[in-house]
Amino acid sequence: MPETDTSTAPVRVVVWGENRHEQREPEVAAIYPDGMHNAIRHGIEKNLGDRAQVSTVTLDDPEHGLTEEVLQNTDVLVWWGHAAHGEVSDEVVERVHSHVLAGMGLLVLHSGHWSKIFRKLMGTTCTLRWRSERDREIVWTVDPTHPIAQGIPHPFIIPEQEMYGEFFDIPAPDELIFMSSFSGGEVFRSGCTFKRGFGKIFYFSPGDQDYPVYFHDDVRRVIANGVQWAKTERPERTKPTLLRYDTEDFYNGQGYQGAIQS
Repeated sequence: MPETDTSTAPVRVVVWGENRHEQREPEVAAIYPDGMHNAIRHGIEKNLGDRAQVSTVTLDDPEHGLTEEVLQNTDVLVWWGHAAHGEVSDEVVERVHSHVLAGMGLLVLHSGHWSKIFRKLMGTTCTLRWRSERDREIVWTVDPTHPIAQGIPHPFIIPEQEMYGEFFDIPAPDELIFMSSFSGGEVFRSGCTFKRGFGKIFYFSPGDQDYPVYFHDDVRRVIANGVQWAKTERPERTKPTLLRYDTEDFYNGQGYQGAIQS
């Protein structure tokens, strides 16, 4: 089968938003009248233009908006959740997990660190320390050569933000791109990448429902860069598979049917 060149095609992005704070809390609705998911979408569109096709879905959509058809046509999924992690269907989590292993990119934002999908992919508690008292956050670039860091000031400052601090119970990141420091003296690994199967994952912590962080130009640029980075260039979406290969046949693996039955 000839390979399809997807390198010049727009990145197909789905922004998943929990969309609960915006509905229940007037002060959040005042900051994000169209929902955080749309603020994030607009930031990606502003930075990437016709290099991205961006849509949004929410928790209350059928199957949380993440049907098999939607995921099949998604290059990168952006995830924001906070108050309703437990309401996310385990079946949908398993579906997203399968697509990440098969090559779909995943950006997990802020309190998505405690989402079912991120904890499943990390295999740890993903807990941390926090405080929401309008801390100043300074985001420092640890790896200025990384694609996600391109065009990002070093450092950039978020005037008011929720504090996230160490210890952050995640596996050692494949790449550490950003570290944050806060007005209380805490530090946090705020921009980390991981690979799981054929999928690329970027966790980025700045962004909270109580502060207009998703309108911050540098935060928006980081997320857009992360979207571009997370797209996997493969001709088809398949998970890594256990196959048997005959000696000197490097290309034609045979299916594995499981343990021999006695």
